[in-house]
Formats: sequence, structure tokens, C-alpha cells
Amino acid sequence: MELILDMLRAVLFGIVEGITEWLPISSTGHMILLNEFVHMNVSEAFWEMFLVVIQLGAILAVVVLYWNQIFPFDLTKKSGSLIRKDIFAMWFKILAACIPAAVVGVLFDDILEKYLYNPVTVAIMLILFGIGFILIENGNKGRKARVKSLAKLSYKDALIIGAFQLIAAIFPGTSRSGATILGGLMIGVSRKVAAEFTFFLAIPVMLGASLLKIVKFGLAFTGTEALLLLTGMLVAFVVSVIVIRFLMGYIKKNDFKVFGWYRIVLGALVLIYFFLIK
Repeated sequence: MELILDMLRAVLFGIVEGITEWLPISSTGHMILLNEFVHMNVSEAFWEMFLVVIQLGAILAVVVLYWNQIFPFDLTKKSGSLIRKDIFAMWFKILAACIPAAVVGVLFDDILEKYLYNPVTVAIMLILFGIGFILIENGNKGRKARVKSLAKLSYKDALIIGAFQLIAAIFPGTSRSGATILGGLMIGVSRKVAAEFTFFLAIPVMLGASLLKIVKFGLAFTGTEALLLLTGMLVAFVVSVIVIRFLMGYIKKNDFKVFGWYRIVLGALVLIYFFLIK
């Protein structure tokens, strides 16, 4: 009976991960908050690993949906060349954007998790970046985007977006997708390009973070632990496919301000709960 309940909890975490990973509202923040009310009967070490590795399911959704835009080889040679230079150029920009967060993640992962992965930090960052989205979108109203395609994104643009990703790596509740999209909007990148670059940027970032967590945890999974992790990842994959398609359709006609207001309201509710109710 307890296994069935934990499976249902893993499904719930997978749903939350799939929804919040790609919307700019902080997946880690929501997972930390959900854990306040829903607990799986697992060790603390497994939970810390689960919180990160479940994101691989969400990443697989990006790989499946955008395979033709991220695979750097033309195996059919329809273009006349095996190598797709534009895709390789994009990946070099992505790797450049990953450097700041990767360095901080490797050197300070345990310290950041110990002191900053808590509901109060999450709430504050939800509110601050919520305000940021509203202010930036208001400021950009009526302006034409400077960068309207991934090919036009420069290395300087990529590094600036990577710097915003670093903020998300340090402060949970910021939202990795939220920080990078906000950074892109601030420097004149269109909503579509900012969102797509964020999706692709997540592939090496989350893969690296997941491998780091798995190495630290070791491969000594119990059967139950493996089942819970795979369940969460599978659900996160399915939900992510739906959410990514929704988001790309949504931003064709709408801005990100609704997510900014959501972040502010959620952050305020979290602060009220932890300071006045709990």
C-alpha cells in the first residue's frame, strides 16, 4: 500500500516538474514547496537526487520535439553536407552560456543547497523575478525585437543570458527558464527565440547537473527507488511535451506578464504561510 502511495506521489512530482520546468515560474521552487506538504518515504539523499534527476524526463521532451533543430548532422545529406554548420554554431553559443552556471554548480552545489534551498528564499525570488517580468514586458511594449532568430544570437548575447542562468543556479525560486528568458528579453531577443534558446540551454545544464547528482548518490538504487525515479521522469516527459507546445503557442500572441503576476501572488502566499501560519 505504501509503495502505491509513493508511486502516486512520484506521479504528482512528475506533473509539477513537467509544468513548471518550462513555464518561467521555477520548477525547483515548486518542488521544494510541494515537498512541504507531500513526502515520499525515501531517504534524504535519494530525495535530493530525485529533485534534480527527474528533470531528465523534461529534457527528453525538448530533444524529441526539437530534434531537427538541435541534431548537428544531416545523415540524409539533403543539404549537400554531413555537418550542419548553423547547428554547430548554435551549440557553441549554448556551451559558452553554460560556463558560469557549470563552474558555480560544481564548486558550490552542496553549500548552495544547504543554505539557500528553503521556502523563504524561493518566495523572495519568485516575487523579485515576477516584478522583473512585468517591468521588462512593460518596457518592451511597442518595441521590435533586435534578435528574431537563433542564428542572429551572438556570443555576447549567449554569455549575457548565461549570466542570468547563473542567478537561477544560485537562488532557487528564480527559475532557470525564467531567468534566461528574462535576460533575453532585456537585451532585445524575441520571446520565441528567448524561449527556444532556454529550452536548448537546458539540455547540457540539466544533463550535467543530473550526472553530478547521480555520481554523488552512487548507483546503489533499490528497486523501489528506481521505480519512483523512472515514474517521475516518465510523467515529467509526457507533461513537458504538452506544456512546451502550449507555451510556444501562447507567446505568439501574449507576453510573459501573467507569469510575473503568478510568481508574485505565489511568493506572497508562501511568505504568509511560513511566517504567519506554520
